[in-house]
Amino acid sequence: MSEHRLQLVVIIGSVRDGRFGPTVANWFVGEAQGRDDVQVDLVDLADVPIGSAAPAMSPPDHVLQALAGLTPRLDAADAFVVVTPEYNHSYPGALKNVIDWHNAQFHAKPVAFVSYGGVSGGLRAVEHLRLVFAELHAVTTRDTVSFHGAWEQFDGDGRPKDPHGPATAAKTLLNQVTWWARALKDAKTTIPYQA
Repeated sequence: MSEHRLQLVVIIGSVRDGRFGPTVANWFVGEAQGRDDVQVDLVDLADVPIGSAAPAMSPPDHVLQALAGLTPRLDAADAFVVVTPEYNHSYPGALKNVIDWHNAQFHAKPVAFVSYGGVSGGLRAVEHLRLVFAELHAVTTRDTVSFHGAWEQFDGDGRPKDPHGPATAAKTLLNQVTWWARALKDAKTTIPYQA
């Protein structure tokens, strides 16, 4: 089945020092890699130094250089999973900035979310991102993985202290995002998507 694997791009949305995103993302990638129907590409936005430059018709040279490595990876994706914290009832600015530099890369592709935070578990960030991705002609999945009080949910090795609930949620999310990825990929081979 490896020749039919879907390319799943997992994006770590936070770039702050001391961030918890890599812990959550690495756990999720481990869950995804246990499947034989996806190939995972982990994109850490901390490795994409585009700064706060706003999208423009002619990006500055440093932005072009940073995007040269990222854009082809997003192009190759059949589906996305965004790992995001919640900052001030919304998502990180670095994540929005990278999304804003891309558009066609998300057209007619599914996007799922793994969120983390305090009491809300990052779900307010997810709700805002759903609106953004709708504008980019993406399809967001209903179910998410959400870690409330995330810092207390993981042990020192980066694994959930209670693995059953998160693993079940990850399986549901992966089932949905891969279903949509196959359905949309098949549809685009029959009728090209027009944005």
